Amino acid sequence: MLSVRRATIADLDVVVPLFDAYRRFYRAAADLEGARRFLLDRFSHNQSVIFLAFDGDIPIGFTQIYPSFSSVSMARIFILNDLFVSPEARSRGAGAALLNAATEFGRRAGAVRLVLSTELTNTTAQAVYEHNGWKRDTVFCSYDLTL
Repeated sequence: MLSVRRATIADLDVVVPLFDAYRRFYRAAADLEGARRFLLDRFSHNQSVIFLAFDGDIPIGFTQIYPSFSSVSMARIFILNDLFVSPEARSRGAGAALLNAATEFGRRAGAVRLVLSTELTNTTAQAVYEHNGWKRDTVFCSYDLTL
């Protein structure tokens, strides 16, 4: 049975391997201890919100959102920075359930929107986002500056 709930610091040991797998999906080196430190810092400073998806008692995915603001809207937004479902658990609705949990949290927090980005080649994720009502930005370009 699929369920989603908000993670707490007590879930650190559950989130770490999922977070590390997410990073490896994006070609980062495995680093469980670094993942633990990073997530512990987010929990300790209340800097993000993480939702966990379970199939029964088995953790199968997570999403992490970060608070931000829109100057133009003069309102809160959330950046959906991470979404990951274990490969063996995909196509069971966990991604949609995690998106829904983040959306409902954002609404309750008074946010005006959620934003995300994904690799242009990640068409599987794009299909999930679009199927769940997310719209591809056709107005703005994204840029990064490595520091």
